[in-house]
Amino acid sequence: MTDLTNPNSTSKPLSSAEDATSASSTPPTILRCVMGSLIAGGFAAALYALTLSIVQTFANSPIHSDNVTAINIGAAVRTLVMGIVALGAGVFAFASLGLMLLALQLVIQKLLKKPDRSSGV
Repeated sequence: MTDLTNPNSTSKPLSSAEDATSASSTPPTILRCVMGSLIAGGFAAALYALTLSIVQTFANSPIHSDNVTAINIGAAVRTLVMGIVALGAGVFAFASLGLMLLALQLVIQKLLKKPDRSSGV
């Protein structure tokens, strides 16, 4: 399969998922896990603050209409907006937690790893 965006490209397509992961696979380090956790935690905190702001705004400005359909559509849209932002905050919070636990696991593995005495050091 050729690259349609670049006709002079000589890159070959990846044949399997293993090729795709091995091309850019680097083992996780403690620093990368902690930095990723802090970044994801920052996004989660920002999205949580945004969620609170949206909820407060929606609570302070109720829908004024005599049309039941308009009220139902407005309630559905408000629910969707709050749900999507809250879901984003939750996903980033779980990612942050998972990366921090991965860093903890790497620290424990590093502490429990027996030193190699065959190297003479």
